[in-house]
Amino acid sequence: MSMGATILLFAALCAIPWIGVTLFGMHTLFGVVIPYIAWALFVGGVVCRVLYWVKAPVPFCIPTTCGQQRSLSWIKPARIDNPFTDGAVFIRMLLEVLCFRSLFRNTRSELMGGPRLTYYMEKWLWLAALAFHWSFLVVVLRHLRFFLEPTPAWLVILQYLDGFFEYSLQAVFASGVVILLSVTYLFLRRVMLPDIRYISLPADYFPLLVIEGIVVTGLLMRYFIRVDIIAVKQLALGLATFHPAAPTALSSLFYIHLFLLCVLISYFPFSKLMHMGGVFLSPTRNMANNSRAVRHVNPWDYPVHVHTYAEYEDEFRDKMKGAGLPVDKE
Repeated sequence: MSMGATILLFAALCAIPWIGVTLFGMHTLFGVVIPYIAWALFVGGVVCRVLYWVKAPVPFCIPTTCGQQRSLSWIKPARIDNPFTDGAVFIRMLLEVLCFRSLFRNTRSELMGGPRLTYYMEKWLWLAALAFHWSFLVVVLRHLRFFLEPTPAWLVILQYLDGFFEYSLQAVFASGVVILLSVTYLFLRRVMLPDIRYISLPADYFPLLVIEGIVVTGLLMRYFIRVDIIAVKQLALGLATFHPAAPTALSSLFYIHLFLLCVLISYFPFSKLMHMGGVFLSPTRNMANNSRAVRHVNPWDYPVHVHTYAEYEDEFRDKMKGAGLPVDKE
């Protein structure tokens, strides 16, 4: 499937709820049935993937390192980049999850002025990825107000801080603008850079397009084509309390937004997006590089009978004496 086919698939996904709601009035299907199916696929898929990774044996000590290993007392080790203790591993994981530390060190190589290979820092990717993930988290947390009644105080504070900009007498949420700019950059980067486009697959384009569609439809409903917020709240509370009822007052734009969200969370456990959970279970990240001090036993090894030297001598002692070989026991 090429990028063009991926775009056609995305257009078809947008058309399905519009046709279903506008022409056939299938509010219950797209407002209740499909969200429940999507949530079940998400939870079941994530649990299965995590359990599969947890049960996978780790035969070797294989942490990825980029610094001096702990050795002699007079050699300074890289305590975070080459962690020796569990505490150092925790700090390394914390920086990786919250700050994308390894991506910050990402370099790009190009042939400059002939056969000379030049490396230079690639900070725009790190900045866009960091902005996208943090703004996505804020957007998800803000949407919890539709599922909680009453709205918690911390959520009200978060919404106030996120919406401190004002335009035309209404709050403009910074997270919505940031996520739109960042996901657009990530998509255009894959399309416009030849080396990135060469290695990109439909699995790389598809989630970016779906997220872009969710963001655009959400911004349209927020600032241009207003929807009935009370009806949205009723639908969300009904889904959360398992007493669902799909209001007919909601427009087809809302159902496109909701359907794309259902597609994303259904696709999530079976895609590269599961790196969100996989990073915590990756032995290249969550292991301490202490193989010089601690013996790591391969869990794949099965017990085998070892013919020890004592057993060997008991079996061949007379012949060893006859040949003049020394023995431990007479």
